[in-house]
Amino acid sequence: MAYPALEALGSPLVDDVSVPLSQLAAVIDEVERVAARRGLTIGVVGHAGDGNLHPTVIVDPRDPASPAAAHEAFDEIADYALSLGGTVTGEHGIGLLKVGLLERELDPVAARLHRQLKDLLDPLGLFNPGKVIRR
Repeated sequence: MAYPALEALGSPLVDDVSVPLSQLAAVIDEVERVAARRGLTIGVVGHAGDGNLHPTVIVDPRDPASPAAAHEAFDEIADYALSLGGTVTGEHGIGLLKVGLLERELDPVAARLHRQLKDLLDPLGLFNPGKVIRR
C-alpha cells in the first residue's frame, strides 16, 4: 500500500538504485537529506534483502518546475548510491531517463565494451537508434 499512499501526495516519480546491503541505512539517510535540502517529499520503498531501493519523489502536477526538481533529486540519490559501490538501477534496468546516469556509472572500458557489443549485434544501428548507449 506504499504506492497508493505516495500517489495520494502527488504524482510519484518511481525509480530504483541498488547498493550493498551494508549501505542501505546510509542511502535512506541521504534520501532524507536530499528531500530536506530540496523541499521535496521522497518516499523509499524497496527490496531490503537485496539492496534494491525505490526512492519515489513526489511531483506536484501544478508546478511546472516540479518534474525537473524531482529528476535532479533522483540524480543526486543515484550519484550517492554510486559513491557507495552501488548501481543506478535495480530490477528495472536502464531506460531513457537513466542514460546519463549509466554513463556516470560505467568506466571508459565498460562503456566502450557496451558500444562494441551494440555495434556487433546491430551494425546498421537499426535497433532503438540513439537509445541507452550514446555514441
